[in-house]
Amino acid sequence: MKKIVTLLLAATLTSTLVFASGQQGSGSAAPTASSAPVKLTVEIFDRGTDGGKTDPTNNKWTQWIHDKLLQDENIDVTFVAVPRWTETDALVNLFAAGTPPDVCYTYSNDNIQMWADMGGIYNVQPYINTTLKDLNAFLGPDKAIPGKRMIERNLDLQSGAIYSIPAKRMNVARTVMWIRKDWLDILGIPVPKTTQEYYNALVAFRDNAAKLGVSRVIPFITDGDRLDWGPGVIIESFIDVNISDKERWINSVAERNFLIPGYKEGVRFLNKMYNDGLIDPNFPLYKSGDDTGPVIKSGVVGSWAGDWDTIYREPNGTLSGLKANIPTADIIPVDCITDANGVTTKTIYDEAGIFYFVPASCKNPDAAMRYLNWLSKYENYHFIQSGPEGITHTIGSDGVIKLDASAPADPTWIMNSSQNIDYTMPMNGLFLETQEASIRALSAGYSYPADIIQRAYNIALNNGRPSLVIKPTSPLTVAGPLSQTLVDKARVMYTQLIMCQPAQFDTLWTSLINDWLASGAQAVIDERRAKYPN
Repeated sequence: MKKIVTLLLAATLTSTLVFASGQQGSGSAAPTASSAPVKLTVEIFDRGTDGGKTDPTNNKWTQWIHDKLLQDENIDVTFVAVPRWTETDALVNLFAAGTPPDVCYTYSNDNIQMWADMGGIYNVQPYINTTLKDLNAFLGPDKAIPGKRMIERNLDLQSGAIYSIPAKRMNVARTVMWIRKDWLDILGIPVPKTTQEYYNALVAFRDNAAKLGVSRVIPFITDGDRLDWGPGVIIESFIDVNISDKERWINSVAERNFLIPGYKEGVRFLNKMYNDGLIDPNFPLYKSGDDTGPVIKSGVVGSWAGDWDTIYREPNGTLSGLKANIPTADIIPVDCITDANGVTTKTIYDEAGIFYFVPASCKNPDAAMRYLNWLSKYENYHFIQSGPEGITHTIGSDGVIKLDASAPADPTWIMNSSQNIDYTMPMNGLFLETQEASIRALSAGYSYPADIIQRAYNIALNNGRPSLVIKPTSPLTVAGPLSQTLVDKARVMYTQLIMCQPAQFDTLWTSLINDWLASGAQAVIDERRAKYPN
């Protein structure tokens, strides 16, 4: 099926090449107010409407963007919903049909490269110093690549083309480990500071349901869809601390790290946890936090790993939901998963986030570039991120902005994503005049004391290691068509390896890894090794 989709995509994109090649980089000015508005379609994530969320294509925010953009740029924008959790497959299908939105975003840089190789994406390089000058200034220098600017992050070193631009993250904190502090107190257990102490605490939870006042205990819970994400805090702590950046980068396939030395032992540790009765046996049935959240709120879960602020998000927050059922319950972040050197090393985000781009099927590429530049102007993104004062935010006596976006005074102004990041393509997170002001506002933007938020934030950053940023000698092309197959296989691999009997682990690992390599992982590794800059 994927081969058919790829062939259809190639055929569709071929038909756009003549048009695309004649349109790139004019950097033309906006139409005059008297001319007909330019129509533009823009991708927007659909995260569902639970918890009071609105139609992502038609709400107060999209109306404001539409009207302000029409006034400023004479662009008539329409938003096109793409399911958040299947966005890669959805975009592949839209490209195959020749109908992607005029402005798109995705976390899959491999697919962007594949589409660019087929001639399916505009080169934005000619626009950088003209139409995109405000965006260029906002993104600024690239901290991961000295001497380069963030807008050039995905520069093709051979052709000089730039087919996608990264969003800039204000907050690079990623994941932490959460634990029931009230359970630790009941059992007289200190807050864990090492992996072994953490493991011992889970065992104590397992063996003391009666003392904890529950009929059953799930010491650790996770969903089965992204076992490299939350539990990745544990798995990655086993990676060889002496591995070079080169070997780490080369052996990362489809953002899955099975082949990095030491990773196997991390998965084995989860297998031990499972066979010792510490992991919820139903984890393969859980697809996301939407599935695990209700179990945690019921009061039977002792620990889990996930986004650094997930329990504080409202409405329907994990902590508030748990306290509604068990008023004495308490959850805290713990910094206790240690590597071979005893350091609580953890992955944090690269400053570059999601990637946005303009497909070659776009009939008005200049308008698409003007839209992206418009989003990078403070007066525009600031309102989209903070909204009207007194409705979605207030300003305290200390001058700190406090977002009330998840439970606004007027529910029709609810934000479907934190700080409306789905609408602010050039950035991820709240950007104010200074970094300090942004962090203070971030901490104040929850219905909990700022010091509690700051603690979780600091733990997520402590001993953080950003994702590697390596510029290959030429674009990587092998992974794009294979990435979804490898991701799907990885999901099954994690599940089988965690649930098997310990005596079967090594044999099963060898079998699954050989299949993983034969399914394309080896080809990806070979290309990355050949194109690693020396």
